[in-house]
Amino acid sequence: MKLGIVGLPNVGKSTLFNSLTKAGAESANYPFCTIDPNVGVVAVPDERLQLLTDLYHSAKTTPAVIEFVDIAGLVKGASKGEGLGNQFLANIREVDAIVHVVRCFEDSNVVHVDGSVDPVRDIETINLELIFSDLEILERRISKTARAARNDKAQAKELQLLEKLKAHLEDEKLAITYEPADEEEEAWLSEYNLLTAKPVIFAANVAEGDLADDGASSSYVQAVRDYAASSGSEVFVICAQIEQEIAELEDDEKQMFLEDLGLKESGLEKLIRASYSLLGLLSYLTAGETETRAWTIKKGTKAPQAAGKIHSDFERGFIRAEVVNYRDLLDCGSSAAAKEKGLVRLEGKDYVVQDGDVILFRFNV
Repeated sequence: MKLGIVGLPNVGKSTLFNSLTKAGAESANYPFCTIDPNVGVVAVPDERLQLLTDLYHSAKTTPAVIEFVDIAGLVKGASKGEGLGNQFLANIREVDAIVHVVRCFEDSNVVHVDGSVDPVRDIETINLELIFSDLEILERRISKTARAARNDKAQAKELQLLEKLKAHLEDEKLAITYEPADEEEEAWLSEYNLLTAKPVIFAANVAEGDLADDGASSSYVQAVRDYAASSGSEVFVICAQIEQEIAELEDDEKQMFLEDLGLKESGLEKLIRASYSLLGLLSYLTAGETETRAWTIKKGTKAPQAAGKIHSDFERGFIRAEVVNYRDLLDCGSSAAAKEKGLVRLEGKDYVVQDGDVILFRFNV
């Protein structure tokens, strides 16, 4: 999973990025983590992995990972060359979702680029810049497609879609709210990689005092929640400053620190939960002496396609899946004991994989 972080300058965006990417203790072991100072790869916290590792005495434990891409703060007019933001927008065209950091705190020491705190205004400023950036993409595509459309029915149909999308965006509507007329339009739409077609998670960055009640008493947070509800987006409340302090601590200290603040989970855990919910994701597990590992897939994925996440040969030569729920496996103490109790099931190609399934795939190529 790849998430792009956007926001105005001075909203706590880079503080959040730095704390999130530092929070992943194993991030240095993954590719991409040093490609660019604005890219960080973080392990997804999953207590099931350690429990299974202990059960199997696995030589290696591999969590699912999230790649974060942080770009320079966007300002009004970024699409016209103001500030640094627009030149970095290309870096987040490939992400699965956008994390939009919104300032929901007052602090006279931290200047707001527009002079006052107004979360909805700030969200709309960013949205407008993303719309302008998408319009540039569409205009280039229209210019290219118009030439070919004279002698090609498919190109002519695509040109109609491009014109409709352009009008939709010029109306200050996001591409994600455009309803494709058919599967062909849907395929083209995903091909364009429009920023405003991506799902959004709002990170409401609050002062420490608003953290314990999850921003319930903050009118700023409520404004973000209302906006998110109207656009089908997710919201999570964080204090980027606190996240930075948490990132400096050892695991056992983190839990004590969170409890002292009256919190059940860190901002990273909140973000992961919101991301999985928004994108419809789940994790299944593989476990053994060699490795225990988490694999992220879309809800509704069938067994052969889930096997394909491990290797294309697994999908191509899929025979069956041996499936047990991780909790049943741990309660039984071993795979053999779970089999004796009839808790290990043999599933075929139509089985829809569930969160927490521990799977052994049988295949033949």
